Amino acid sequence: MSVQEITAKTIADFVIKKKKLFILDVRNESDFNDWKIEGKSIQILNKPYFDMLEGVDEIIDEIPRDIPILVVCAKEGSSKFVAEMLKESGIKDVMYLKGGMKAWSDHLEPIKVGDLSNGGSVYQFVRIGKGCLSYMIASEGEAIVIDAGRTIEPFITFAKEKGVTIKHAIDTHLHADHISGGRKLREETGAAYWLPPKDAEEVVFEFNGLTETSNLKLNGTQIDIIYSPGHTIGSTSILVDNEYLLTGDILFVQSIGRPDLAGRAGDWASHLRETLYSRYKEMSENLMVLPAHFSHITELGTDGSVSEKLGVLFTQNDGLQIEDESDFHKRVSENLPPQPNSFQEIRKTNMGKINPNEDEQQEMEIGPNRCAIN
Repeated sequence: MSVQEITAKTIADFVIKKKKLFILDVRNESDFNDWKIEGKSIQILNKPYFDMLEGVDEIIDEIPRDIPILVVCAKEGSSKFVAEMLKESGIKDVMYLKGGMKAWSDHLEPIKVGDLSNGGSVYQFVRIGKGCLSYMIASEGEAIVIDAGRTIEPFITFAKEKGVTIKHAIDTHLHADHISGGRKLREETGAAYWLPPKDAEEVVFEFNGLTETSNLKLNGTQIDIIYSPGHTIGSTSILVDNEYLLTGDILFVQSIGRPDLAGRAGDWASHLRETLYSRYKEMSENLMVLPAHFSHITELGTDGSVSEKLGVLFTQNDGLQIEDESDFHKRVSENLPPQPNSFQEIRKTNMGKINPNEDEQQEMEIGPNRCAIN
């Protein structure tokens, strides 16, 4: 019996617009507990595929009849099989996720988040299933891409649609939760690739060192580089047009960056505090903070983007309310969430030390980003 397939882009629309949806996730319990599709109006049930090989009678009474039903698995095949059984059992509005949770992990949603003083624009690419955020700054026919994920086609396609040439690709730090697309953008577009040199001591490929003296030019738009260590020793922020502060993994909307992913939490906690409580504190409260990640679906705005004024974060972000320095050190180095899946292999890939194939890279990235302290 034929069942409708649905794309990750359509599911992103359900999440962003808070449409009602019931999800039957047929992955095993541990994978489900590690990472799942979430949304304010989404109901979800986990029932492993292998428990339903003989049929869906056991769960049929738990399936609502008044909202759409989506069946998901890791890759697609199991969810399609279960969706067909549900339809044969009388469930009419049932679908399965094309490409499974791997497709959900990779999907990028481009959203305009601001205008530049010269008529250009700032775009945020929301990787909603992974919690990753990338950016394109477009100005007078040229563009900079910041913290690109490994799937670069959306950036190249979007640049063509907007009539801009990608001139620079920047990583604000050496990423540990996802594989950077910066080098691939250089290979495909001829863009200059920039990486903070303090994060690149073990990198085995050529790059442009991103420092406060770097002269990055984008037609008519001011780009300032701000050294802001703490998440990594090389972490760097980008100030665009004196209005948008791209904070990388240092500062998020509801949390702050963790300093432990290179095994240096004790050493880097002081840098993190200095960046957050001194350097950022000296900056304008009206700056719009654009982070490189989000941890919770509640951080999404009504349009699906993630941002907040710096002044608001200094009053509402718990990570910016820890007055005692010793308490701060303890908070950012103890009882942290689990580290990102395969983070050591991802770091080595981003250094150029290993070269996994596309399927291996996709598998390495499965799961949440876990770059915040909570």
